[in-house]
Amino acid sequence: MKIRFAAIAAIAIAALSGCTTTEEAQQVIQSRWIGQPTDLFFTQYGPPLSSYQLGNGSVIHTWRGGDTTRYIAPTYSSPTPAKATTTTVREEVAPGRVVTRTTTVGAYPPAQPQMISPPQYQALFCELQITETPDRRIASIRASRDTDGEGLSLSRCAEVLNAHPKK
Repeated sequence: MKIRFAAIAAIAIAALSGCTTTEEAQQVIQSRWIGQPTDLFFTQYGPPLSSYQLGNGSVIHTWRGGDTTRYIAPTYSSPTPAKATTTTVREEVAPGRVVTRTTTVGAYPPAQPQMISPPQYQALFCELQITETPDRRIASIRASRDTDGEGLSLSRCAEVLNAHPKK
């Protein structure tokens, strides 16, 4: 039993160690993109959703990508099956003659599972705030909204921008 538990724990740790968090993705994204031309980013990943011109000539862009939807199935309780009750009665119907009757009664209708949480759809996406210098280079880039990724990933930005830290 201890070996089985240790094996399950090792698999869980290995799976989670492969997950990239938003903070880890943020570091990779910054190291890769700060100082690069903004046009290079937008050519590779698509145009920004919006842009806001600052007085000093800088521009703040809001970029969003990797939009998809994940279906989350409903969860149900596991009802405890009703126990059948058995009753045995011995009855003397005539002198020297005994009859034994056994009756089993079960619950009807059987217990039904109850819905704990309904089915739902979850939006997955990565949203970045990119500050561009007057000479059109990325001065800062940060994830302003980062959902979980598809599967076991903790960062949609890491998936979309291939921003997994080197281990």
